[in-house]
Amino acid sequence: MKKYPVYDIQRFNCNSVNSDLYLNTFKNHLIDHSFIEEPHRHNSYVLVFFTKGSGTHEIDFDVFTIQAGTMFFLQPGQIHHWNLSDDVEGFVIFYSQEMYNLYFGQKTIGDYPFYSSVHNKPEMVFDLTESKAILPYFNAMIAENKENQMFKQDKIMNLLDTIHIAIARKYTVTNLHEAHSYNVKIKSFEGLLEKNFKIEKTPSFYASQLYITLKHLNRICNEILQKTTTEVITDRILLEAKRMLMDKKITVNEIATALGYDDYSYFTRLFKKRTGITPSAFRIAKK
Repeated sequence: MKKYPVYDIQRFNCNSVNSDLYLNTFKNHLIDHSFIEEPHRHNSYVLVFFTKGSGTHEIDFDVFTIQAGTMFFLQPGQIHHWNLSDDVEGFVIFYSQEMYNLYFGQKTIGDYPFYSSVHNKPEMVFDLTESKAILPYFNAMIAENKENQMFKQDKIMNLLDTIHIAIARKYTVTNLHEAHSYNVKIKSFEGLLEKNFKIEKTPSFYASQLYITLKHLNRICNEILQKTTTEVITDRILLEAKRMLMDKKITVNEIATALGYDDYSYFTRLFKKRTGITPSAFRIAKK
């Protein structure tokens, strides 16, 4: 999309051959890459930890408040941008799924509960004690990245993994449902949804693919996501619609067709019912 460019890690590692990992203090990151305050996407995972300052962070059209201790974890493809105070400080890390999964082998980035679902909240706030405990790992990563010592990547990867473990433990306590046995099924459901939402809209299709009854799938969605299966499907479709609406070259009718709706008026009614405004009004509001 023209308005929302997709940045790869090499864009930030302009002086390095490493296209799988980028880490920096947030202050230095802004000095070298001021363009990141405009709406954009990444084709990598993004981890940001703020230690000072304030502002807002809009991720896929949801706005979050920035304060000391705020952590953000973004998945590839999410649209985001910042509105930051001048005194903001912290850390930013980009890393590819391939690098992470190949390095650790027995586990993948998707095993962490905060990355397991597109519906998961991409933000968490660490209190002062928690922030003091996790801060040394970020500082150690920055320090290690500046040196050229043996096992450099190994140390950086293990520090990053330690940070992920700290996030996962706090996330699981904050979101108790993530430890529920239903989480395995919801992850499978969302994997199917990502591949099929433009074509398959009926809850019964997903239930049959998971070899469970529709009643049981609804129970799982209500328990884990506090939504019906239909709402989960519709919300994923409308998120994609909002992303596509940012490209002024695509008409609303073309978006409806691309998302599997031959009836343009039905798509418009569905969008308004769930968001409160029409697709065209949403596009105008996001200019």
